[in-house]
Amino acid sequence: MSFVELTGHAKLDRRTKDLVKRLSAEDIAIIDHTDLDRVSAEALLESGVRVVVNVASSQSGRFPNPGPLQLVRGGVRLIDVSAEDLFENVHEGELLTVRGAGLYRNGTCVAAGRVLEERELERIFAEQRGRVTEALEAFAENTMRYLREEGRLLAEGIAFPPLRTSFRDRHALVVARGPGYKRDLRMVKPYVRVFKPVLIAVDGGADALLEEGYKPDVIVGDMDSVSDKALRSGADLLVHGYRDGLAPGAERARELGVPYEIVPATGISEDLALLLAYEKGSELIVAVGTHFNLIEFLERNRAGMSSTFITRLKVGEILIDAKGVSRLATRQVGIWPLVLFALAGLGAIAVAIAVSPALRHLIEYLALRLRDLLGIG
Repeated sequence: MSFVELTGHAKLDRRTKDLVKRLSAEDIAIIDHTDLDRVSAEALLESGVRVVVNVASSQSGRFPNPGPLQLVRGGVRLIDVSAEDLFENVHEGELLTVRGAGLYRNGTCVAAGRVLEERELERIFAEQRGRVTEALEAFAENTMRYLREEGRLLAEGIAFPPLRTSFRDRHALVVARGPGYKRDLRMVKPYVRVFKPVLIAVDGGADALLEEGYKPDVIVGDMDSVSDKALRSGADLLVHGYRDGLAPGAERARELGVPYEIVPATGISEDLALLLAYEKGSELIVAVGTHFNLIEFLERNRAGMSSTFITRLKVGEILIDAKGVSRLATRQVGIWPLVLFALAGLGAIAVAIAVSPALRHLIEYLALRLRDLLGIG
């Protein structure tokens, strides 16, 4: 960063996605975010904030995490401090000063840590990429456990309620606020114009659609990161209900007076959106901002991400990522770009299987389960 000292108003929130909505370049962001992910890094950069103070470890080393590096490369001073009580000692809106790696109030240091530098983050990221296999083994074991407990997802599906929106023989565009979602959404505009797919938003993905001039047909999720405007847009609302019976989005929908349905399902809301399009008979599912590769799976520190792996296994051949779909809208390019795109994806899967015995066992187990379900001897 070019500044030596910066004074600004403190803005605090343990949920980074909520904090970014009220940040400006004159603020000092205080977060509690272990393994700061790329989506949060992108949102912080877009807010214009110049200093981010994290009371958790921005880079834990659990997996190759490009989020902190992306933030620092964007010109933000990222400071990790070991002071979780900062949320109790600092009040929203009060003036603080940043000098080096210290945070001061009226000349008194309230927290000190270390500035994460670009070179250090580049070195750590390179080292972590060499340890992907360890994380992959843990992910595969977790997926095996999920499959034993929730394997009915493959065979029985989910009982979705009737909706006003018709899916049969139509394409579906599923929009989540994941890595690169804004770029991907702009990329598929020609596709949307030509094919007019059903627009399914995962929580805040509804606002992303509205920002691009589209109206979501269905909104799926906890309803914790979507605006009131989107919830009142007239879309079918499916509130994600969990195994313990909780459906946190239902209360908000009731308060707004908008109709909704609760759909109990394990995993994450992204899975629910993909399965909705699949079960309702969509001809093709195009994903924007969803978790598509190994690093994106690993950087979401949730057991539920294993369900996403299983969901993609079930949805299978009708699912394609937005990064390859823009060519669909231009028929003149022919089939070879799509073939190459598919081969690239298969190649990545093959490499992952080759380096992980646990994942090979998982694939073998899945094959046996599918054979049993289909009655193949």
